[in-house]
Amino acid sequence: MTLVVHADWSVNPRGRWMCAAKKTSTGWGMNAPVEVGALDTLFPRLRAAADGAPVLFGMDCPAGLPAGYAAQLTGYKNFPDFLRRLPADAPFYSPACALDEVSLARPFYPRGTMKGAGQVERLAAALKLPRAALLRRADRRTPYRPDAAAMFWTLGPKQCGKAALTAWRELLGPALRAGEIRLWPFDGTLDALLVPGALVVAETYPAECLRQVGLTLAGSKRAQAARQALAPALRRVMGALGIAPSIALRSALTEGFGPAPSGEDPFDSVIGALGMLKLMIEGGPPVPAEVTAWEGWMLGLEALSAAP
Repeated sequence: MTLVVHADWSVNPRGRWMCAAKKTSTGWGMNAPVEVGALDTLFPRLRAAADGAPVLFGMDCPAGLPAGYAAQLTGYKNFPDFLRRLPADAPFYSPACALDEVSLARPFYPRGTMKGAGQVERLAAALKLPRAALLRRADRRTPYRPDAAAMFWTLGPKQCGKAALTAWRELLGPALRAGEIRLWPFDGTLDALLVPGALVVAETYPAECLRQVGLTLAGSKRAQAARQALAPALRRVMGALGIAPSIALRSALTEGFGPAPSGEDPFDSVIGALGMLKLMIEGGPPVPAEVTAWEGWMLGLEALSAAP
């Protein structure tokens, strides 16, 4: 028996939704998304819901640091050790206001707005790295998507730096210090980590999850019509995998998670959960050994597709 939960992550608490599925003696049952709620009680709530079974918690948020940056750090064994020992008030968690404030100890930039071309290149230069080194291997372009935004960049709609800082400071760091969680793939394989009573956290990417289950979205996920149009295909995938959606989830799929653009958040939580369940049921590709100390990986990502 296992509890699988996927959270669509956001800096804004109102944008954090999670979808849970539990394996029972008769198969997988999948529930409608709910808001993540208070972070300080999140993991205890999931443990209580699992009732002693292992929990796999996926987050649409980076979990890892670029290898080129990590190579300059000293005194840490790996990424979980770094987060565990990093104080919540460390300069690392406070983005620099100006490039001359950027350093190894304060790599995120900028704190506010910033004008002018070439700012990401200047950020890389301030860290004494080439721009490409601001990406982890999992962030690099694949045949299905372009490069992600640079890890330490915190400006614009595609940036992930702010979300990472929030998750690391407010959720993962405290949980690691308390010994509440293990981080995949740094702490081991899923088979080794998912033992009774364990809570394992892994990085996900809903767009990759959608591709992994063989589907594409026609239009913007912020549009209710596009989300509704995908509902029949999502139900077919669930049926093929032996996943039973709850009545509330079937209704949410039919309604496209409501008319508001923010319906994309619960929608993404379901897509991520579906990708995680496919991996649990059918297995997934191996993780490159070189990313298991610092960079991390996304659940289900194929190693060859992420090659330079």
